[in-house]
Amino acid sequence: MFPIQADLSNEIQIENMVNLAIKEFGKIDVLVNNAGIVIDKEFEDRTVEDWKKTLDINLIAPFVLTKLIGKEMIKHKEGIIINISSTNGLNTYYPSSVDYDSSKSGLISLTYDSAVQYAPYIRVNCIAPGWVNTEMNKELPIDYVKEETERILVKRFGEPEEIAKVATFLASEDASFINSTVIKVDGGWY
Repeated sequence: MFPIQADLSNEIQIENMVNLAIKEFGKIDVLVNNAGIVIDKEFEDRTVEDWKKTLDINLIAPFVLTKLIGKEMIKHKEGIIINISSTNGLNTYYPSSVDYDSSKSGLISLTYDSAVQYAPYIRVNCIAPGWVNTEMNKELPIDYVKEETERILVKRFGEPEEIAKVATFLASEDASFINSTVIKVDGGWY
Protein backbone atom coordinates (compact mmCIF):
# COMPACT_ATOMS: atom_id res chain seq x y z
CA MET A 1 0.00 0.00 0.00
CA PHE A 2 1.19 3.51 -0.83
CA PRO A 3 -1.20 6.10 0.65
CA ILE A 4 -1.11 9.59 -0.82
CA GLN A 5 -3.16 12.42 0.66
CA ALA A 6 -4.53 15.09 -1.67
CA ASP A 7 -7.24 17.73 -1.75
CA LEU A 8 -9.31 16.68 -4.75
CA SER A 9 -10.62 20.21 -5.19
CA ASN A 10 -7.05 21.30 -5.96
CA GLU A 11 -5.81 20.42 -9.45
CA ILE A 12 -2.12 20.82 -8.51
CA GLN A 13 -2.50 18.39 -5.62
CA ILE A 14 -4.25 15.92 -7.95
CA GLU A 15 -1.37 16.19 -10.43
CA ASN A 16 1.18 15.66 -7.64
CA MET A 17 -0.75 12.62 -6.39
CA VAL A 18 -0.82 11.06 -9.87
CA ASN A 19 2.88 11.77 -10.43
CA LEU A 20 3.81 10.21 -7.07
CA ALA A 21 1.77 7.08 -7.85
CA ILE A 22 3.38 6.71 -11.28
CA LYS A 23 6.83 7.27 -9.80
CA GLU A 24 6.18 4.58 -7.18
CA PHE A 25 4.53 1.95 -9.41
CA GLY A 26 5.65 2.84 -12.94
CA LYS A 27 2.08 2.94 -14.24
CA ILE A 28 -1.53 2.92 -13.12
CA ASP A 29 -3.65 -0.01 -14.24
CA VAL A 30 -7.00 0.89 -12.66
CA LEU A 31 -8.53 4.21 -11.63
CA VAL A 32 -11.62 4.17 -9.41
CA ASN A 33 -13.17 7.62 -9.09
CA ASN A 34 -14.92 7.08 -5.77
CA ALA A 35 -14.57 10.33 -3.81
CA GLY A 36 -17.82 12.15 -3.23
CA ILE A 37 -19.54 14.65 -1.00
CA VAL A 38 -23.12 15.61 -0.33
CA ILE A 39 -24.34 18.79 1.35
CA ASP A 40 -27.73 18.29 2.96
CA LYS A 41 -29.81 21.44 2.57
CA GLU A 42 -33.23 22.27 1.29
CA PHE A 43 -33.43 23.37 -2.35
CA GLU A 44 -34.17 27.02 -1.44
CA ASP A 45 -31.19 27.15 0.94
CA ARG A 46 -28.62 25.94 -1.60
CA THR A 47 -25.95 28.38 -2.67
CA VAL A 48 -23.64 28.67 -5.65
CA GLU A 49 -20.79 27.87 -3.26
CA ASP A 50 -22.52 24.59 -2.31
CA TRP A 51 -22.78 23.71 -5.99
CA LYS A 52 -19.12 24.56 -6.63
CA LYS A 53 -17.93 22.43 -3.70
CA THR A 54 -20.02 19.48 -4.80
CA LEU A 55 -19.03 19.74 -8.46
CA ASP A 56 -15.33 20.17 -7.58
CA ILE A 57 -15.21 16.82 -5.77
CA ASN A 58 -17.91 14.78 -7.50
CA LEU A 59 -17.31 15.77 -11.14
CA ILE A 60 -14.30 17.98 -11.78
CA ALA A 61 -11.83 15.84 -9.77
CA PRO A 62 -12.87 12.66 -11.65
CA PHE A 63 -12.43 14.55 -14.95
CA VAL A 64 -8.93 15.72 -13.98
CA LEU A 65 -7.95 12.25 -12.74
CA THR A 66 -9.38 10.60 -15.85
CA LYS A 67 -7.53 13.03 -18.13
CA LEU A 68 -4.17 12.67 -16.34
CA ILE A 69 -4.30 8.92 -15.78
CA GLY A 70 -5.98 8.23 -19.13
CA LYS A 71 -3.04 9.92 -20.85
CA GLU A 72 -0.67 7.58 -19.00
CA MET A 73 -2.80 4.50 -19.69
CA ILE A 74 -2.83 5.29 -23.43
CA LYS A 75 0.99 5.16 -23.42
CA HIS A 76 0.74 1.52 -22.25
CA LYS A 77 -2.30 0.80 -24.46
CA GLU A 78 -4.27 -0.58 -21.52
CA GLY A 79 -6.20 0.52 -18.48
CA ILE A 80 -9.50 0.50 -16.67
CA ILE A 81 -11.44 3.47 -15.31
CA ILE A 82 -14.39 2.93 -13.01
CA ASN A 83 -16.56 5.85 -11.94
CA ILE A 84 -18.77 5.58 -8.87
CA SER A 85 -21.90 7.58 -9.59
CA SER A 86 -25.27 7.03 -7.90
CA THR A 87 -28.84 6.13 -8.74
CA ASN A 88 -29.35 9.84 -7.99
CA GLY A 89 -27.71 10.42 -11.36
CA LEU A 90 -30.15 8.08 -13.10
CA ASN A 91 -33.66 7.97 -11.75
CA THR A 92 -33.75 8.96 -8.10
CA TYR A 93 -34.76 12.57 -7.57
CA TYR A 94 -34.43 14.51 -4.33
CA PRO A 95 -34.68 18.33 -4.63
CA SER A 96 -32.72 18.58 -1.37
CA SER A 97 -29.69 17.07 -3.16
CA VAL A 98 -30.02 18.76 -6.55
CA ASP A 99 -26.29 19.57 -6.81
CA TYR A 100 -25.29 16.02 -5.82
CA ASP A 101 -27.79 14.54 -8.31
CA SER A 102 -26.49 16.81 -11.08
CA SER A 103 -22.88 15.92 -10.32
CA LYS A 104 -23.66 12.22 -10.46
CA SER A 105 -25.50 12.62 -13.79
CA GLY A 106 -22.44 14.46 -15.07
CA LEU A 107 -20.21 11.59 -13.94
CA ILE A 108 -22.29 9.20 -16.02
CA SER A 109 -21.81 11.46 -19.06
CA LEU A 110 -18.08 11.61 -18.32
CA THR A 111 -18.10 7.80 -18.35
CA TYR A 112 -19.65 7.60 -21.82
CA ASP A 113 -17.48 10.36 -23.28
CA SER A 114 -14.27 8.93 -21.77
CA ALA A 115 -15.06 5.46 -23.10
CA VAL A 116 -15.22 6.95 -26.61
CA GLN A 117 -12.13 9.11 -26.03
CA TYR A 118 -9.93 6.22 -24.88
CA ALA A 119 -11.24 3.38 -27.07
CA PRO A 120 -10.06 0.77 -27.81
CA TYR A 121 -7.37 0.59 -25.12
CA ILE A 122 -9.10 1.76 -21.95
CA ARG A 123 -12.40 0.42 -20.67
CA VAL A 124 -14.48 3.04 -18.85
CA ASN A 125 -17.50 1.94 -16.85
CA CYS A 126 -19.66 3.29 -14.09
CA ILE A 127 -21.36 1.88 -11.00
CA ALA A 128 -24.53 3.60 -9.77
CA PRO A 129 -25.15 2.49 -6.19
CA GLY A 130 -28.43 3.08 -4.42
CA TRP A 131 -28.60 3.36 -0.65
CA VAL A 132 -25.44 2.00 0.97
CA ASN A 133 -24.40 1.91 4.64
CA THR A 134 -21.61 4.49 4.43
CA GLU A 135 -20.42 7.36 6.59
CA MET A 136 -22.29 9.70 4.25
CA ASN A 137 -25.60 8.04 5.16
CA LYS A 138 -24.90 7.41 8.85
CA GLU A 139 -26.82 10.43 10.15
CA LEU A 140 -30.04 9.93 8.15
CA PRO A 141 -33.22 10.13 10.25
CA ILE A 142 -34.50 6.70 11.31
CA ASP A 143 -37.98 7.28 9.83
CA TYR A 144 -36.44 8.25 6.49
CA VAL A 145 -34.25 5.12 6.47
CA LYS A 146 -37.36 2.99 7.14
CA GLU A 147 -39.26 4.67 4.28
CA GLU A 148 -36.40 4.20 1.83
CA THR A 149 -35.77 0.60 2.95
CA GLU A 150 -39.40 -0.22 2.12
CA ARG A 151 -38.74 0.97 -1.45
CA ILE A 152 -35.83 -1.47 -1.87
CA LEU A 153 -36.90 -4.91 -3.09
CA VAL A 154 -34.32 -6.69 -0.92
CA LYS A 155 -35.49 -4.59 2.08
CA ARG A 156 -32.10 -3.34 3.22
CA PHE A 157 -29.35 -0.85 2.41
CA GLY A 158 -26.33 -2.22 0.60
CA GLU A 159 -22.90 -2.71 2.13
CA PRO A 160 -19.74 -1.03 0.80
CA GLU A 161 -18.23 -4.47 0.12
CA GLU A 162 -21.06 -5.20 -2.32
CA ILE A 163 -20.14 -2.16 -4.38
CA ALA A 164 -16.43 -3.07 -4.13
CA LYS A 165 -17.16 -6.53 -5.54
CA VAL A 166 -18.76 -4.98 -8.63
CA ALA A 167 -15.73 -2.70 -9.05
CA THR A 168 -13.41 -5.69 -8.67
CA PHE A 169 -15.36 -7.54 -11.35
CA LEU A 170 -15.21 -4.54 -13.72
CA ALA A 171 -11.44 -4.31 -13.18
CA SER A 172 -10.97 -8.00 -13.99
CA GLU A 173 -10.47 -9.84 -17.28
CA ASP A 174 -13.92 -11.38 -16.72
CA ALA A 175 -15.34 -7.96 -17.71
CA SER A 176 -13.11 -7.53 -20.77
CA PHE A 177 -16.12 -7.00 -23.09
CA ILE A 178 -17.90 -4.52 -20.83
CA ASN A 179 -17.30 -0.89 -21.78
CA SER A 180 -19.25 2.37 -21.64
CA THR A 181 -21.79 0.83 -19.27
CA VAL A 182 -23.56 1.94 -16.10
CA ILE A 183 -24.33 -0.85 -13.65
CA LYS A 184 -27.06 -0.06 -11.16
CA VAL A 185 -26.45 -1.67 -7.75
CA ASP A 186 -29.44 -0.69 -5.64
CA GLY A 187 -31.17 -3.84 -4.41
CA GLY A 188 -34.10 -3.10 -6.73
CA TRP A 189 -35.23 0.37 -5.63
CA TYR A 190 -38.64 1.52 -6.86
